[in-house]
Amino acid sequence: MSERDAVLFANEAFYRAFADRDIAAMEALWSREAPVACIHPGWSALVSRRDVIESWRRILGNENSPKVACREASAFVHDDFAFVVCYEDIEGNFLVATNVFRREGRQWKLVHHQAGPTAYAPSEGEDDEQEPAPRIN
Repeated sequence: MSERDAVLFANEAFYRAFADRDIAAMEALWSREAPVACIHPGWSALVSRRDVIESWRRILGNENSPKVACREASAFVHDDFAFVVCYEDIEGNFLVATNVFRREGRQWKLVHHQAGPTAYAPSEGEDDEQEPAPRIN
């Protein structure tokens, strides 16, 4: 598996934890070694692991939270850091998101998530991944 594929796998695990409302999986995806931050749409910036994880507990624990699916994920890898730019499909409405990862051992861990409104509507389909993104040197 290439590093790009590993990052896309970690990104998919993030959205799977979100869809399954699996707080244990969500917590395991976030770095315990590096600083983390998260900016949910309409929220102020969360800049500690404790606050980030608590935000996910609130979101995933709310049965009225909308379903979210990832679309058109593109991964960019540079050494031990990577980011994914994708679109979040929230019941037919879209946000553009950036997920930043750091390699810790053999795993990619989230260090930052931010999503915000977009006028773009990505395509639908089973394989929403775009053409391979170039490696940043």
